This record gives sequence, structure tokens and C-alpha cells, in this order.
Amino acid sequence: MEQKIIPYGRQNITQEDIDVVIAALKSDYLTQGPKIIEFEKAFATYVGSKFAVAVSNGTAALHLCALALDVKVGDKVITTPITFAASANCVRYCGGEVVFSDIDPETYLLDINKVKELLEASPKGTYKGIIPVDFAGRAANLEAFRKLADQHDLWIIEDACHAPGGFFEDASGEKQNCGNSNFADLAIFSFHPVKHIACGEGGMITTNDEILYKKLLALRTHGITKNETDYTNSAYFANGNVEETETYPAWYMEMQTLGFNYRLTDFQAALGTSQLQRADEGIVRRREIAEIYNNAFVRKSFIKSQSGVVDGHAYHLYILEVKDRLGLYNFLRENNIFAQIHYIPCHLMPYYKQFGWVTGDMPIAEEYYRNCISLPMYPTLSVSEQQFVIDKIIEFYGQ
Repeated sequence: MEQKIIPYGRQNITQEDIDVVIAALKSDYLTQGPKIIEFEKAFATYVGSKFAVAVSNGTAALHLCALALDVKVGDKVITTPITFAASANCVRYCGGEVVFSDIDPETYLLDINKVKELLEASPKGTYKGIIPVDFAGRAANLEAFRKLADQHDLWIIEDACHAPGGFFEDASGEKQNCGNSNFADLAIFSFHPVKHIACGEGGMITTNDEILYKKLLALRTHGITKNETDYTNSAYFANGNVEETETYPAWYMEMQTLGFNYRLTDFQAALGTSQLQRADEGIVRRREIAEIYNNAFVRKSFIKSQSGVVDGHAYHLYILEVKDRLGLYNFLRENNIFAQIHYIPCHLMPYYKQFGWVTGDMPIAEEYYRNCISLPMYPTLSVSEQQFVIDKIIEFYGQ
């Protein structure tokens, strides 16, 4: 019998998930209804932030963050080359300039020391912000980045798409959840099917800043507000200049800024809330899978490095750095194991090369890319399936 396909990531949709979506579809709301607010409140509680804003996807979340922080033409923003392109693209959407900085070879995260060198090599005010990425699910030390950012008057957007449920320990030994916004101005998450929480598509922005929160709500919906206390036109104007009154009619709304239609639907939010209830269970299973991989490969000569067992890691991905990566990738696919590569360095994408980035600019990121491969990692990966993956990798290297 042919071996079934084992992907690198997979959603887990239960009957309970299906039931809540059906209930939402049968309700009076399909777009912005009560399930949105329910999901936002539950997610804010989960990560420990004051506010959460649900949006159509993680890319929309990044774009709205850049808009809310007033990224403008020419603004320089620092981020990592080892990330999905959206982490950088959000700056370009606003006309800003993306400045890539290399990664730490041990963590695969944006190297704070290299960021510090960049900042200190230029006059204060040259850069506007930093976008650290919790790549693969490993939490960036946002406390350290916040200290550095404050020294240079920078904002921080935390790209936590890979890391709901992840955390790092701060200087006092306290756990700081990814996305709690205790150190970042804004944080974002994705609900793409391969992520921890699946909504089909979807994203979330978290923050502790009420002013940014209100800006995000307007930007999410065409820049329109229905909050009477925010209106700038008079009630007389709102009534068509025909009746002297201080009362605004129920139909009235104001577009006060140029926003977007980046809304999540109510039935997606219902699915997200249901998935969120199993989030902790999923993290436990991901960490079990990571430990098994680590133990299987820890002393193998073909391994250059691996994700390993790390406190607070959310394990969206489990990464090996190996010899003959292409050979292994093809061999696994021949055996219906669809491992993946995360990521082609952003600075070497043709779009970013037009701005002058060339091979050799990010040597650590480029060396990582030459060797990296992401193994199957999702809570429903069975023990036998994981062992099959391990056995095939060892078979390929003849060990």
C-alpha cells in the first residue's frame, strides 16, 4: 500500500469546529458580528494583551501595523531576511525602506548585536522601527529589543505568526508571552491552515496601546468610524443640513482616513475561537514531537544544527541544517514526505535585489538557507508517521 502523504504542516479540524462554523453560518451575521468580538477578547486573554483586532490575514495585520505607526515614504525599518516576505513587504506598502540585518546562527532569529551595529553606525533618527520575527516559533527577546529601541526612539512590531503559545523569560525570570505587547508596540499573528490556530485565512493584531487600537479598528474598515464621540462633522450636517439638532441619525458614519477592507468574517472567528480552546494542547504535542526529533538527530554526523529543545519555543517549524539538503529534500518527496524550506532569504528575492541587496550581504542567513529543511510538525502527526520520517532521513544518509 502506498505511503500516504506527510506534509510539513496540517490543520486539525474537529467536529466541534465544524459545528460552531455551521452555527455561525446559520446566524444573522456572516461578516462583522458578535463572533469577531468574542474571538478578539479570547485571543487577547490567551496572549496577555489588553487589545486584539481580528483581520483578514497576517499580511493585512502587518500592513495595518505599519499604517498605524505612520510609516512613510523613505522611513527605514530593520527586519530579518529569514522570514516570509510579508514581514518586509508591509514597510514597502507604505513607501518605507527595508533594511535587512543578519541572523544569529544559533537561534535563527534577528541578531540584536548586528541591529545595534546598524543603529550605532548612523545618526540617531535614521531608522524608525524594528520588526523582529519569532521565526519557527522561537521567541525573540523583546525585552532586549525594547531597551535598544528606546535608546534610538524606535517602534517595534513583533511578527509572532509562528509563535502563539511561545514565550521568553525576561531579566526577572518572568515568562513573557509572544504577542503580549509588554515590549512591542504591536504584535501580529496568522491563522493560515498550517499555523497553530487555523481559520482558513485570518490574522490578529495585539497591543496595549489604546490609541493604536482605535486607529487599527478604523483602518480595518475603510477608515470609517461610527463612534459619535469621534465625529468631526456637525449633527446638522449629518442630517443633511435640514434640521437643527445635536443628535446624529442612526445611519451616519464618517470616513476619516484612508483605510482598507481587512475584516475577518464571523464564521472564521467562530472557527478561531474553537481552535483557540485546543491551543495549549497543541503546544504540548508540538514540544513532544520536537523532543523526539532532537533525540533522534542529536549525535548524527550529517546534522550541522537543529531546532533542538528550547524553553518557550512554540514549534511552528522543526528545522534541520543538513549536508546535501537538495538530495534529502528530493528523497523525502519520493517517499511522500513533503518537507519544506523556510525561507529563501528575502534580500535575495528579485524584488529586493533591485534596491542593491546582493549575495554576501547576509552571510549567516545565506549559509543557513543553503542547509535548512523543515520537517513535518503538527499536533496530529502520529508516532508512526514521525518515526517513518526519522527512519527515511537516517536511511538517506546511510546511518
